[in-house]
Amino acid sequence: MKKVSLLVAAALLAPSAFAHQAGDILVRGGAVMVSPSNDSSNTLDVQSNTQLGLTFSYMLTDNWGVELLAATPFSHSVHADAFGGEVAKVKHLPPSLMAQYYFGDAQSKVRPYVGAGVNYTFFFDEEGRGALAGTKVEADDSWGLAAQAGLDMAVTENLFVNGSIWYMDIDTEVTTAVGSFDTSIDPIGLMVGLGYRF
Repeated sequence: MKKVSLLVAAALLAPSAFAHQAGDILVRGGAVMVSPSNDSSNTLDVQSNTQLGLTFSYMLTDNWGVELLAATPFSHSVHADAFGGEVAKVKHLPPSLMAQYYFGDAQSKVRPYVGAGVNYTFFFDEEGRGALAGTKVEADDSWGLAAQAGLDMAVTENLFVNGSIWYMDIDTEVTTAVGSFDTSIDPIGLMVGLGYRF
């Protein structure tokens, strides 16, 4: 019995063979909360939303990779104090392409990383609400910079847990029946989920 206990303990303590190395494809999925900055200079106040996020990374070397961020559409309630609350509902998708650097060596069980790249956000299904119900609302698409920091931690040889934080530069002009408003959304995105290495 003692030998069995020692074998089990040794198996549990043995390091997992975990590697992010050149040629690997990393797929991550989890909950992403997008929280707009709502700069004090904005006329419009854009509310937070949580959706399913997916990222796809390809390791160019043991330390450098490229990543594409995708997600189910985010839906935001837009408020304006001047009009007594909610004035619009908008949906958007913010695909982002990032160059990433992974710290540590290929066999590390914990791989922190940072990334920088470009974001394209397109808005759709804009809808007037409250004081603007039944009127036309349009938000212009946006190009901007994006940055991230994250951490992968091994669970098995191929499965890992992931946490990451994103910043996206999203500026849009919202056109309504009562005028146009320049709005800096500039959200912070927080993602927690699982990943798999192919």
